Parts: sequence; C-alpha cells; structure tokens
Amino acid sequence: MAVYTDISEDDLKWFLTEYETGELLSYKGIAEGVENSNFLLHTSKDPLILTLYEKRVEKSDLPFFLGLMHHLAARGLSCPLPLPRRDGALLGRLSDRPAALISFLEGMWLRKPEAKHCREVGKALAQMHIAGEGFELKRPNALSIDGWKTLWEKSEARADEVEKGMSDEVRAEMDFLSAHWPKDLPSGVIHADLFPDNVFFLGDTLSGLIDFYFACNDLLAYDVSICLNAWCFEKDGAYNITKGTAFLDAYQSVRPLSEAERTALPILARGSALRFFLTRLYDWLTTPEGAMVTKKDPLEYLRKLRFHRQIQSAAEYGLSA
Repeated sequence: MAVYTDISEDDLKWFLTEYETGELLSYKGIAEGVENSNFLLHTSKDPLILTLYEKRVEKSDLPFFLGLMHHLAARGLSCPLPLPRRDGALLGRLSDRPAALISFLEGMWLRKPEAKHCREVGKALAQMHIAGEGFELKRPNALSIDGWKTLWEKSEARADEVEKGMSDEVRAEMDFLSAHWPKDLPSGVIHADLFPDNVFFLGDTLSGLIDFYFACNDLLAYDVSICLNAWCFEKDGAYNITKGTAFLDAYQSVRPLSEAERTALPILARGSALRFFLTRLYDWLTTPEGAMVTKKDPLEYLRKLRFHRQIQSAAEYGLSA
C-alpha cells in the first residue's frame, strides 16, 4: 500500500455517493507498499480501504483481482471483499484513476514474526492454493522471467550506482535462471506477494490475507519460495531454519509438495529473490521525489539471492523428509 495520487475531500464524498457506505467521518493515506494509492476511510457504518490503481496495474487485470477475492472468500479464506456500487459494479473512478472500496480486515501485520507465525502463514498459503482451484479467470504472471528481463533492461544502465559489479552478476543470474527454470510443476492461483505486511494477525492467530494485486497463475511452489524469502530471514540477513521448518511443515500439512517441487525449490527461491530485487531496484531508481511511499532496499534481496546459490537441497530450508 502507498499514496501516489492525492484526493480531495469533496471528490471523495462525491465518489462515495455511488456506494452504501454511510457518512464519511475521516480519511488518511497509507504509506506502506509500492504499487497503488491507498487510504483508510472511517464512515458512519464501517471502516473501509479505498484503493486507486496506479499505472503499473493494468485496468484489464482488475476483474481478475477483484473476482479472486470473492472466489477465495466464498471458499472460506479470510480476505477483504470489494464493495459493489449502487449499480453493481466493483470499480469506480476517482482522481482520474480506477478505484475500488474494499472491506476492512481486522488485525495488524507483524514487524517481528516468530516461528509460530510462520506456521500460520504456511497453513494459510496452502489453503489459498486449494481455495483458488476452480477460479475461471486466468492471469499470467507478468513478473516471471520475461518480466524480469524487461525490468532489468530499464535498470541495468544505472545498476552499478547501487553496488559496483552488480550488472555482471545479475546478467549471469538471469542467464542461469532462463536456462534452468522449471516448467512441469503443479500450478494454480498464487498470491505472489505474501510478505508480512500482507498478512494480518489478531494476537498470534492469523486473521486474513490482503493485497492480491500481484495474484496470477503460476507454479504453486514458486509462491512457497516467495514466502521463504519474505518470512524466514532475519534482519541481519541470516536464514532462520526454525522459521523455515515451521512454515514448510505447516504448508505440507495442508498441501504436500511433490518430489519435483522439492527438488526445484532452491532454483525457485533464487528466482523469487531476483524478482523482488529487480522490482526494488527499479523503484529505487525511478520513484519520484515527494511520493508518499517507503522505498525498499534492493540489496536486501541481492544478499538473499547469493544465499540461495549455496543451497543444494530443500532440506537446507528446513523441509522434512
């Protein structure tokens, strides 16, 4: 979540007349995240999240994202729901952006997740993968290998400004992953961005998953590797195998990984580390001054990528036999 586009109170009140929301009491921008402009609204009925979809999000993808939330919720997964307008549409327009109102999910994200929280996330991710079965709309992963190449082309000329020698290292990694990326693994709907700030907890109990705006169809084990990167490293960059074991055991208690998925996990983890490095690098180099958004350090994910290069088997992540 972030704020790139500001809104006026008058425009917002006009926008809300198309919904059954009650009276607007207050609103404020939410600075975390890097993709869309988000605001927390307090109304006389319920708190809500207002999302304005920025340029990186294709309007043609919005029916997939919004429909997926309804599909998952109908199958028991706790996630926010888009609110329909009076005319039944899920999308409106505000400040020259496509916009939606989303139900508010109780809970908060954890700044310092522990192994017990990783266990909850592993179970929830597997439940999401199963709940996504049967969703009829399809969306290819725009941030798989071809998307990485596009991002790299936009950043390569300035990459060595961030760390000397980065260009050669990343180019070699792209070549390796292009040659070795697995293809014949179980696939389905993945979240593709399940970081701690997209998982809410009430106490130690997971209350729901949010922010499905990278969701797509791809390898399910790739989603697992994203969570290993997002949840199982410490602030100093060390991999926490206790967290990894808790996450992987819980995931497998709901959806066991195939032998092929286990074998591919180190390469998938390299790929997901590269993906987040590249988007962070691009944003680091291009985010405009004055945008109400927290830029994230791309070198964090370059260090994780270097760690994954040393991994020989999924057991080193804590995956039990």
